[in-house]
Amino acid sequence: MAKSLFAREDWPLAQKVAEIGYCNPFEETRWKLERECLGSEYNERERAILPGQSEELLAPNLSNLLGIAQRLIESARRKLAKNPDGWKERDLSVYENLVHFFVFHHFMKRFDALIERSLQNKPPTERIDFFIDCRDMLRHYLGVCSALSLEPQFEAHIFAFYYQVRRAWVNIYNFIIGGSPAINELRARIWRSSFTHNFRRYRRSLYNRMGDIVTLITGPSGTGKELIARAVALSRFVPFDWKKAVFEVDFYQAFYPLNLSALSPTLIESELFGHRKGAYTGALQDRRGYFEDCGPYGTVFLDEVGETDPSIQIKLLRVLQTRQFQRLGDNKLLSFSGKVMAATNRDLPAEIAKGSFREDFYFRLCSDRIHTPSLKEILREDKDELEHFVLYISLRIAGSEDGPSLADEASSWIKSNLGLAYEWPGNFRELEQCVRNILVHGQYNPENLKLTSKEVGELNEASRQRLTANELLSQYAQSLYRECGSYEETAKIMQVDRRTAKRYVLGVS
Repeated sequence: MAKSLFAREDWPLAQKVAEIGYCNPFEETRWKLERECLGSEYNERERAILPGQSEELLAPNLSNLLGIAQRLIESARRKLAKNPDGWKERDLSVYENLVHFFVFHHFMKRFDALIERSLQNKPPTERIDFFIDCRDMLRHYLGVCSALSLEPQFEAHIFAFYYQVRRAWVNIYNFIIGGSPAINELRARIWRSSFTHNFRRYRRSLYNRMGDIVTLITGPSGTGKELIARAVALSRFVPFDWKKAVFEVDFYQAFYPLNLSALSPTLIESELFGHRKGAYTGALQDRRGYFEDCGPYGTVFLDEVGETDPSIQIKLLRVLQTRQFQRLGDNKLLSFSGKVMAATNRDLPAEIAKGSFREDFYFRLCSDRIHTPSLKEILREDKDELEHFVLYISLRIAGSEDGPSLADEASSWIKSNLGLAYEWPGNFRELEQCVRNILVHGQYNPENLKLTSKEVGELNEASRQRLTANELLSQYAQSLYRECGSYEETAKIMQVDRRTAKRYVLGVS
């Protein structure tokens, strides 16, 4: 009969602590397990991540959890050292997961230093020597049992996983602030886009397949879609070369963003596919495109994908289907091995209905979808979020010395002059410019963006054309839809149901 590696009274606790390492740290499951493990010693705290705050979201309970993990590990290791064989497979699995939980956090600050160097565009060029320390600690705990000991290449594999998990946490923690339900769900969804909802399966077989999954980010203009794209892209798995003691690429250099609405179709093709000399006027030499430079661990981000010409949509669809492309002016097929992300503030199903966006292209884009909430949606859930966002912006603009005082001034001005009911049609981008205006002028005068000059002209033209009531309502609905970005919001303003609003937006009688 197989022996038990853990005391009977410790077994439920060992299982729970071991499971924590596989949880999405932004979901309730993680917090529930912590409560169960720590009991009366659990420190309850807000889910909000505040600007300028040191890393406190998990810290209050982490040291206690690591203490429990170490106690369980040391006790089990002594048993393994005396008798390496004959233990239950489930016990060995829990022990291994406890070791990873403990070792990862032991080297966390050293991973942070590596990440910070890359984020400052100063990636390490020398050998990463603390890999040896990490490897030796893994061997100390896992090498006592032949069933758990690792080959050198797998030790490097685990080291790369640790690095990826820490990068994902840093990218989400540092750039997605606030604590409203919409923000908490956004953070959790970004984590799932990096590791899926099943981290065990991801670690087993998906870590090198996520490039096949296209991530589509939707949401109103000004809601930080590129920020979300960066958080996902910079958190991709990057292998570690254990012989050279370096990561194969610098994660920060492996992100290739392109705003498709800012370029002509020819320039879009040149940027993405590359070109041969003489392919078009001005092509004076051969040029590699993003798809060629990206490599297997990089990400090409197609911003404003809803604005693309149908001819470009066809060529992008072909890349996603075949993973092959050609430079402009060349017949040679090249392979694309990276990941594609895309973003749009357009309602793509509505664009498909109007015939301006290809349905087959849409279904290639939407295997992983993230929606960025509007500032109005977030503030509707939690008015306090406004002060969090203003402080974050103020610290970026004025630095740590004057940022807090600017935040107080801006928050006070906004509450007194705009009020908490102001809808922020420009979302976070407008809020940032509001803070800048207050910094410079002591005030902010928002423009009335309900109707643009073009739309006013269209309505004037409509009056001259003697449009029917339905035609006039259709133009009004389209104007509202451009502002709101959704049929639901358009329907609320018009005080009709969603289907009626959609019919007016699409001009269907």
